[in-house]
Amino acid sequence: MKIIAATRRPDLRVVLVKPSKYSENGFVERFWKGFMPNSTLSYICSMTRDYAQRTGAQIEIHGIDEYVQNDLEYLNLLQADEIPTLVALVGVQSHQFHRALDLSALAAEQGCQAIIGGPHPMTCQTTELQNRGVSFAVSEAELTWGQILEDAQAGELQSVYGENQRWQRELDAPILEPPSPEDMKNYVVKMLGVYPARGCPFRCNFCSVIKIAGRQIRSQTTEVTLETLRLARQAGVDYVMFTSDNFNKIPQVRELLEGMIEENLNIGFFVQCDTQIGGRDRDLIPLLAQAGCFQMFVGVESFSRQVLREAQKFQNHPDRYSNISELCRSHGIESHFSNIIGFPGDTEESILDHLRVLIALNPVLASFYILTPIPGTEQYDDFLARDLIVSRNLDRFDGTCPVWKHDVLSSEELKRLLFVCYKRFFSVQRAHQHHQLSSLLNVENLGRLLFMKLQAHRQTHPMSGGVWRIQRDHVNKYIDRRKSFFGFEMAPLPLSLSLPAADAELNRHVKLA
Repeated sequence: MKIIAATRRPDLRVVLVKPSKYSENGFVERFWKGFMPNSTLSYICSMTRDYAQRTGAQIEIHGIDEYVQNDLEYLNLLQADEIPTLVALVGVQSHQFHRALDLSALAAEQGCQAIIGGPHPMTCQTTELQNRGVSFAVSEAELTWGQILEDAQAGELQSVYGENQRWQRELDAPILEPPSPEDMKNYVVKMLGVYPARGCPFRCNFCSVIKIAGRQIRSQTTEVTLETLRLARQAGVDYVMFTSDNFNKIPQVRELLEGMIEENLNIGFFVQCDTQIGGRDRDLIPLLAQAGCFQMFVGVESFSRQVLREAQKFQNHPDRYSNISELCRSHGIESHFSNIIGFPGDTEESILDHLRVLIALNPVLASFYILTPIPGTEQYDDFLARDLIVSRNLDRFDGTCPVWKHDVLSSEELKRLLFVCYKRFFSVQRAHQHHQLSSLLNVENLGRLLFMKLQAHRQTHPMSGGVWRIQRDHVNKYIDRRKSFFGFEMAPLPLSLSLPAADAELNRHVKLA
């Protein structure tokens, strides 16, 4: 992605990189085709364009998603020439942190200014890494990005941004620049990620959303979302992924859906909803279908009410899950149930029982993840304090690898059961039944089900990000620089970053949905 916001020699080159992660064999994880584009990259590219238009700054903007960038030419951008260069590692999660550190050190070594932002620096302490030539952003980009660009133009980047406030009180998001035809070629379908609202009112102890975005749901205006969709449609985007975690809780959700229907935007979309979509919010489902929703992702996680209570996921009632599957099916929407295996107290028998119940509910799709104490979450703090975390490699904290000492199941058993779940759910027999019995599925969707089973057979997580891994760039090229620049070969497990007082106060006034 390259956006030119300059009519003369640029004052600043901005290189935005969504870093990938290092896979278990040490290669940077990349795919021939990706499944879903990164939303953060689009947002910050668009914010940079808006800043340039508002201030008159001449900025050359590059956006790179490492997961689908199969050549290494973009690494040439991580060096200053006659144009001052800011390299920003965006949307960095814990399993991408090592890669972000390596790219930022490379950029700084070659004369660029470098900054790392995203969930990990927002929720985890980085104090020991600061003042080493790489900056950190510990808040939402809307709060600090303008200042970062201004400081970068002056060549005076601060060591840290956003310490006193993590979230905007009122969301002021940009209209998104649509992806170029060249960018869309990198993905299986022509898709754009859109974030109409942020925040989650619930308190699940294993989830990082409330630490990243808070418990207050903050929405961008409906007109901003609609204009983003109009531009996306004009640019040839076929599908939109609404990445807000509780689409059904957006205050203006009906206004948005009715606007999409009235304008006949004819763009299919994917949503994430909480389980109340099958209860108190069930009246939204017909409206979703009419507006073009083709798939709904729901975090059911467990069929044990006790397990859910211990995880503080009080909003989930397993006896109501069937309503979601049935309501979606009756309105032509694919139901996608997300499941977590390896909760404390889980056994092989309880996981297989969970799988049998899930198959009986008959959602169209399901995904499975191993319980992972994500750095910055309440669960992580608890597990770290009890010395339960056995992996010291942040690259593995991605929901597909066992990283803590389970009370019953070994790491090998958890890994095996993860792929047992995928193989049994996406069996050839079941895929054939869906193809025969459901009007939702065509040959393309049958192929998708078979792909999921094939990936599980290969011991590759089907939801890892794309089709056909490409091996480019290896951690060994960066490890010596990492040691000299940051003083370690592997980052120590971080402590959680305390929430600023203003944000904690905002959370205290949230009413549980």
